[in-house]
Amino acid sequence: MGSISKLSASLPASALLAGLLLLASCTQEQQNQISRSVQNWTGTNGVLEVYAGEKLVRRFVKIDKMTTGTGTNDGQARSYRYGYGVLDENFNMVADPGEKKVYFEVSDYGSNYIFFENPR
Repeated sequence: MGSISKLSASLPASALLAGLLLLASCTQEQQNQISRSVQNWTGTNGVLEVYAGEKLVRRFVKIDKMTTGTGTNDGQARSYRYGYGVLDENFNMVADPGEKKVYFEVSDYGSNYIFFENPR
């Protein structure tokens, strides 16, 4: 009976070790994709700021995730990101009553934007 309990106690440790070895064998890009998928699953309190030169012109708060656009037929990544967030009209980093959740897109080509986790 003692050997069975030792075996069952070592199984989680073995699974953890196998998972770590598998992760270590992944390329950096694969590790980044795994990290992003875990973060997307757990969610974040993201903020997207869009700039025109040095001036902040739009801010979206309470963003769960931003997604890279992909082609319908070819599945290839497109040059834009999209998501849903609350348009922070008064730039106070808070989703105030009356501020609505909206869809947004930002281009990789002409948009100056920063996406980060809300520190509040």
